[in-house]
This record gives sequence, structure tokens and C-alpha cells, in this order.
Amino acid sequence: MDQERLRQIVAEQRDEAKTIASRTIINRREERLVDLESSLAQVVIGVRRSGKSTLCHSLLRKSAEPYAYVNFDDERLATLEMSELNEVLETLYVIYGNVRCIFLDEVQNIDGWHLFVNRLLRLGMRVVVTGSNAKLLSGELATHLTGRYIPTELLPFSFSDFCAAKKVNTDAITTSEIAAIRVALDDYLAIGGMPELLQPIDRRRYIANLVESIVERDIVRRKRLRNASTFAAIANHLLNIVPCIVSPTELAKTFGLSSHHTAANYIGWLREAWLLVGIRRYSTKSKLRQRDEKLYPVDVALMDKRPDAFARENLGWRLEVIVCLELKRRASEQTGDIYYYRSATNLECDFVVCHGAKVVELIQVSYDISNPKTRQREINGLIAAAKETSCTKLTLITAAERQTVEAKNRTIEIVPAYRWLIRKP
Repeated sequence: MDQERLRQIVAEQRDEAKTIASRTIINRREERLVDLESSLAQVVIGVRRSGKSTLCHSLLRKSAEPYAYVNFDDERLATLEMSELNEVLETLYVIYGNVRCIFLDEVQNIDGWHLFVNRLLRLGMRVVVTGSNAKLLSGELATHLTGRYIPTELLPFSFSDFCAAKKVNTDAITTSEIAAIRVALDDYLAIGGMPELLQPIDRRRYIANLVESIVERDIVRRKRLRNASTFAAIANHLLNIVPCIVSPTELAKTFGLSSHHTAANYIGWLREAWLLVGIRRYSTKSKLRQRDEKLYPVDVALMDKRPDAFARENLGWRLEVIVCLELKRRASEQTGDIYYYRSATNLECDFVVCHGAKVVELIQVSYDISNPKTRQREINGLIAAAKETSCTKLTLITAAERQTVEAKNRTIEIVPAYRWLIRKP
């Protein structure tokens, strides 16, 4: 690439980064997982537009250490090759001076980028990397950097982040403050946690463009898929029906795929690109945990704000998605694991929270338990899971109800979602 052109691009990106500092930035708790003093590469991964770049800029500016920045998710750098990365490094030194910390944004767009990162680490540089492809980052980094990295997963805004952006006080005491939190939860259930959706924009068009970009740029092009239209149809179909357990065999039949292996690959690629997240069925046997994965969207906005999407009026499903994502955040911080439970008689518990081999909490989610049958079904699922796992901490998350109940010698804490979501993990 022409050196003058490269300098112009990097200089313009520097000015763009400065505008981030002028905006109000939400302090997200994932910042604590990024260690800028470490000699290991700090890798922040997650779905596009979840705020990875903003989080890294925020952390780096707080550290007060000068750093260089280049964003590879720029159409002007689309033809850049690995052999030209040294020219990028030289340009960064020209624009930023002799810095020891470099921030490489969406670096997975360059084939062979890991070799460049490896060289920077050997030179003693501090390296911060973001990317939107989980397998690329975890798989290639593990292979080529031999453990010289620390990954941090960033999901869209949590409810606490959402409240902070809306300037809602989550340390509420007064009745009016609590009411404001409940209103914020209603908004969160409807809007979701993609940071830019809090702005006055066309949300349907935004999500449609985001899904299309991820499907086309992060999957179809990378995997060189021939039948792109079928894959896009499958992606939208799955976003229409989640949360649910998806059978690759049934998916293959529905769309006329050659085998269930192809369907399983498609599902895996959608997870790698962070459109979907999955949890396994709880079992003490590893073989059984590999089957019957339950899929969730990475944000509730993906469930309905797309063309050919049937609007999800079921608030119970939306609340279940939000709780799942929050549990994913907490598990990442506390190095735990999340599963779902289903008994031989089809009694279900939405979430089984484990630390190592120990089950520490069972969680059921139901937006409204005013119907006695619904209430009993949720309690029965918790009791069945408790008997099998010997777990004593049982939680039922609802829209508003709060009480402690006893059932079959088990204590169940019923908590309103707005309180559970802002509870410090």
C-alpha cells in the first residue's frame, strides 16, 4: 500500500479514536478482566458493535500510557496483506511516536495476523486485540501464541450497563427510584443491549444490516460458502425460533442440506460469529453434555428487529435470554459454567450454575407466575433438578414477584428480575 495513503488512514483513525474520548463512556465490569500490565496479549472478543473498541480505548486512556491504534475493519485496508503489516507498524511509529502499547482493532481481517502479534510480543510490546470471530481468536491464538494471551468475552450491554447509559440509579432506595428501574427493564426487554440501539436510530434497519454484515463478511466470505442464500435463510430461521434446542438432523431436513454434519457446521459458525450462544444439557457424564445444545441469540434485539422475523411477544422468552446472557457474564468473571437441566420425565430447569464439578445454584425463569399451573411447573422443575444435583440454592426469577417459599423440604427464593440483574455477582 502507498505509504502516504497508509499514513492518512492511520491519522484519520487516530482522530476518530479521539472522538470516543469526548463521549460519555459506560464503565463496564469486563474492564477488570483486561490486564494492561501483562506481557500477554489482551484479546477482547465478541459480536460486532458490542462495544469492544470503546472498552479498550476507555481502558487505555485510563491507564494514561500512550498507545498506537489501527482499525483493520476499514474498507480502505481491505486489501492489506500480512506482508504489509510491518509497514503498518512503521506508520504507527510515525504517527504516534515510540509507544510500547499497540491496539489492533478487528485484526482477524488480516490473514496471518497472529504472526504479527507474536512478533510484537517478542519485542516486549503490550498488545491489545479485538475481534468478532471466536474460533479464529481462540483457536489460532492457542496454536500460534502458545498460551501467551488472555481472552475477555464482551457481550452487549448488561442491564446494569443499560441503566448507566440511561442514567438510572441502580442503588435505588425510594419508591420512585425503584419504579424507574422497572421501567428501564421494560425498555431493556424491548430494545436489547446493543449500545447504539440506545440512540434515536432506525433499530430495525440497524439490526438487519448488522446480521447481514456478520453473515456475509464473517461467515460466507471466510468459509467460501457457495449457497450463501440458504445459509442466510438458516441464520434468520434460527434467530426466529431461539431460545430452543436445535437438532442438526431436523435443520438439515428442513432446508434440504446434504447431511446433519453440514447443519451442525452452520450452527457452529453462527456461534463463532457470536450471533448465537449455546449452553449444554447438564449431566455428570461428559458424553451426554455434548448433545442437545440449547441456543440463544446474543441479544434480544436479534429476535424480532429483522426482515421476515415474527415479533416475539413472549416476554418470558425474552427474559430467559437476558438471564442467560447475564449468567454468561458472571460465569466468565468467576470461571464457572452454565447448563440447562431436563429430567427423564421432561421436567426442566432453565439454568444450572456450576463451579467445577459442583452445582452452586439452580435458576428458573418465568416472567409471570400468577397462573397456579405455571407456578407449580416452574417449582417442580427446580425440585427435580435439586434432587439430582443436591443443590440447595434454588432461585425463581420473575418480572415482579418477591418472596421465599418452601416446597418439598426445599427453600426457593423468588426474586424480581430487575433486582436479580443488578445484584452484584
